[in-house]
Amino acid sequence: MRSMILVLSLVLGLLPLAGVCWILANGMITLWPPGATVDGLFMSLILLALSACFLLNAYWEMRDRGMTGKKDSAPAKSPSAKAS
Repeated sequence: MRSMILVLSLVLGLLPLAGVCWILANGMITLWPPGATVDGLFMSLILLALSACFLLNAYWEMRDRGMTGKKDSAPAKSPSAKAS
């Protein structure tokens, strides 16, 4: 079940990025000369925020599973005996 959450988070994180690419391809936001329509600007901001939320969730899922190269915490040190 948790693997389905990871897959859905990745898919739902990448779909808004495709929407931003579509906005750029349609010319609602142009890089040169710089310009943007209000619709293109706010839609791209909304889509980027959605994408960030889902991709952050996917990162957390991958980190919890140990897929991101997270190292184990340092081994616990045994308490040293104090010399009296």
